[in-house]
This record gives sequence, C-alpha cells and structure tokens, in this order.
Amino acid sequence: MFYIYILNSIKNGRYYIGSCEDINIRLSRHNKGLVKSTKFYLPWKIVYTEEYKTLSEARKREFQIKSWKKRSEVEKLIKH
Repeated sequence: MFYIYILNSIKNGRYYIGSCEDINIRLSRHNKGLVKSTKFYLPWKIVYTEEYKTLSEARKREFQIKSWKKRSEVEKLIKH
C-alpha cells in the first residue's frame, strides 16, 4: 500500500504534505533531518493519512492537496 500524509511541525506549526510506501520509515527520516525541505522544522508529527493501492494514485492526491492555495483547506481536511 501507498500513503499520502500530512505532517505538522511541533516547532512552528508548518504543514508538510508527502507520499510514501512506509509511513513509519518516512516519518523517521523527516525527524532525523534527512529530508532537505523539512530538516529546519523538527520535530514532526503525523496529523493525517490516506491509503492508496498504487504510488501513482497517492502522488496524484498529494499534488492535488499541494495545489490548494489556503492553509485553511488543509486544516479542514485534517479535522474530518
């Protein structure tokens, strides 16, 4: 299975949206500072996930969420 996920920075409240095959390994990489775009906002926690059968489906959804212009749209998704 593949996943899209939304992380929230405990440090400053930023969100990060990504996709992967193993969420636990990916979160570990984020929190070890191994992901260039997130290493300055450690630590991270997972606040939302969706599951997909293929990486292609997960990536399509990831890019859809990333295209949203307002932070409030992401927060609305997380709350539901």
